[in-house]
Amino acid sequence: MPTPILHLGATVMCTHAGSAQAASPFPRVTVSGQPVVTLSTVYVIVGCALTSTPTPPCVAGQWVVGAVRVLAGGVPVAVQSGTAIATPTGTPMLPLVVQPRAMAT
Repeated sequence: MPTPILHLGATVMCTHAGSAQAASPFPRVTVSGQPVVTLSTVYVIVGCALTSTPTPPCVAGQWVVGAVRVLAGGVPVAVQSGTAIATPTGTPMLPLVVQPRAMAT
């Protein structure tokens, strides 16, 4: 089933309410005027709420499951229904707000 493609302006968070920002989106393909995110794009996470616990906070993340049929630069694009993992906690990242027009499967 088609699902929205993630781009640089998408709002993504770790499960502990940390804000995640794509560090190096793919600049040659854009949706809604912003570069798309691929599975090779690393996210930088700031503001993870695990800072006051013995567990280290989320500091980075990456999509591990994305589109099957849509590629950018030979790499699958990240999609809203895909799977992303934050490190070092191993918890999921959540895409909350995405562009609604370009879809991928």
